[in-house]
Amino acid sequence: MKNITIVADSNIASLDEFFNGATLGQTSEHSVNIVTVAGRDINAQLLADLQPDVLLIRSVTPVGAALLADNESVQFVGSATIGTDHVDQDYLTARNITFANAAGCSKHSVAQYVLTAILTLRPPYWQQSITLGIIGLGNIGSTLAYYANDLGWQVLGYDPLLPASNINNASLEQVLSKSDVVSLHVPLTDKKSTDNKRADAKGASDSNDYPTRHLINAKTLAMMPAQTMLINSARGPVIHANDLEADIARTERQVVLDVFEHEPQVSEHLLSKLAIATPHIAGYTVEGKLRGTQIIYDALCETLAVTPAQSMQALLPLNTFLWTELKTHPERLVTFYDIQQDDAALRSKAVDGQVRGADFDKLRRDYRLRREWQR
Repeated sequence: MKNITIVADSNIASLDEFFNGATLGQTSEHSVNIVTVAGRDINAQLLADLQPDVLLIRSVTPVGAALLADNESVQFVGSATIGTDHVDQDYLTARNITFANAAGCSKHSVAQYVLTAILTLRPPYWQQSITLGIIGLGNIGSTLAYYANDLGWQVLGYDPLLPASNINNASLEQVLSKSDVVSLHVPLTDKKSTDNKRADAKGASDSNDYPTRHLINAKTLAMMPAQTMLINSARGPVIHANDLEADIARTERQVVLDVFEHEPQVSEHLLSKLAIATPHIAGYTVEGKLRGTQIIYDALCETLAVTPAQSMQALLPLNTFLWTELKTHPERLVTFYDIQQDDAALRSKAVDGQVRGADFDKLRRDYRLRREWQR
């Protein structure tokens, strides 16, 4: 690619600093043109009109045949997020389009969000050896386990796609029935038909053998004691919203949701039942956002066969938030992250029984990024 046209979600951090002629190996004769668009406004007509070489997205832009069928120019798609359920990777492979996502970019951000929610609602857990159940032990789940172990908590983990380990040590039923808190960290997957299921040469399980859509439903909620807190910062449809509302009405369970089944619309009735509700911002830290941009920038540089010339470290302001300090002075948690402020901001947008999608997206777009706690 000589002259490069990039269409990018405007919510991706530091686009101009990472994606410009100097950082992508361009000379004075060749240019980089970045067109920024709200993620939900990236559509097939826009891409057909602009014919970009590169498409950079976050989690709200579905990518597949419906978006790219009329486009012949896109050679690279980068998603500055961990999840990939919004991207049809089989279609991109068939089109010979390179894809990269930012796996692990916000693992500390989300883990720290979960800790904040737990310790805001139950401060005595700073000094208690509780049992934390973690469903999904990828980048985020395993990082959360690290913090839990550092606090002296016991971890019960369940991930059928990973080998047994000191944290992947329980069944789903055991995690649900024996934990003081259960935190969800799974991708959103649906079970494929038998004809479409794939396994590797050794017959290893495909993620679609363990579908996560509505993993938490009336049956699995019934396995959980009423006092067990439930936290979802993964994908909204992992929890069946109606079953959750019925469970809370029955048990008065404390539930924390950063993601919602029908997002970006959120029912005010559901909001009223939640202990904490936030607008899909668990991973929204300065570090997490920059790391996401860095990862897809590095991947694009590899595709272009140029040496990366930008680093997030050069863009990071001084960080004084230390995990060791917080452990010593837990009363300072609210100064590290006031999660209830984010909760209040979302609830304030409820009008006529729901939070509108436009208001939900605006909260995310205008969010004042937190800082990760340095270990």
